[in-house]
Amino acid sequence: MAQSPYPIDPHLTAIAIAYKNQSYIADIVLPRIEVGKQAFTFIQYGMDTFFNTPDTLIGRRSQANQVTMEGVEITDATEDHGLEAPVPQADVDNADERYDPLGNAAALTSELIEIRREIRAAAIIFNPATYDPALRTTLATTDVLDNPNTDAVSLISDALDKPLMRPNQMTFGQRGWTKFRRNAGVIKAIRGTNGGGVVTKEEVAALFEVNEVVVGQAFGNQARKGQAASMSRLWGNHLALTYKAPVMSRETPTFAGTFTWGDRIASQRELKGGEMGLRGGTAVLVGESVKERVIASQAGYFFENAFSQG
Repeated sequence: MAQSPYPIDPHLTAIAIAYKNQSYIADIVLPRIEVGKQAFTFIQYGMDTFFNTPDTLIGRRSQANQVTMEGVEITDATEDHGLEAPVPQADVDNADERYDPLGNAAALTSELIEIRREIRAAAIIFNPATYDPALRTTLATTDVLDNPNTDAVSLISDALDKPLMRPNQMTFGQRGWTKFRRNAGVIKAIRGTNGGGVVTKEEVAALFEVNEVVVGQAFGNQARKGQAASMSRLWGNHLALTYKAPVMSRETPTFAGTFTWGDRIASQRELKGGEMGLRGGTAVLVGESVKERVIASQAGYFFENAFSQG
């Protein structure tokens, strides 16, 4: 059997797995569901499956009524996402003992992979097409949730009651959250007439009876390679209300998740002299096999353009 040009490096793999930037929320809003193989299946149930009302009474000599868990088996496969970072041998030879060029390459490459995953997550959670048509709304500029004349508490409370599975997670972009947490109506609802300042995530979660408030803070460079950097928030001025199952599995109804095959890995291959400079080097490859998917679109509600621009 031919030997892989990318032998897995346990040290670099440990760095890649351990790397977590706290500003990223993809693993929170699209929690991971481990699968045993690259190809996988999951059950997409009709929402009425869990809300039918069959007769449960059994006569002394009769059979029990039968029920079936009717759902559609969806087949899909994880996709490989990875990046390679070449490190010149001269950098390794001349590195200070406190600096690990290969480990640093693994960490920085992991950062870029996280950014791309965050972009994919935002494209699902903050995309109106993800949601059932009856469970999404676009707010006019006069009705945005940071407008002092908008009853934001009532709008959100009513929206939480509409999905058959009540959302237990609220997802904001950073700018939207900054505006929402200083909304006078929200502050008054939480603290009464003596309230002031800004509210916390925990206070908002308690007000709306959800498990968590999540805020997407990450920036991304939207410029093409070679152009001047153009930084923008990855999470826009929207608000998503979604249901996240307490235990993630292929059989559990939940709004969305990330099917994951194996752990994130890091490997390296040798680059000979001439392939990279005079002395050659090492190419560090970091990657993972994942697939982000909507599982139950009726288990969420979406406010598009929920906050004012700027």
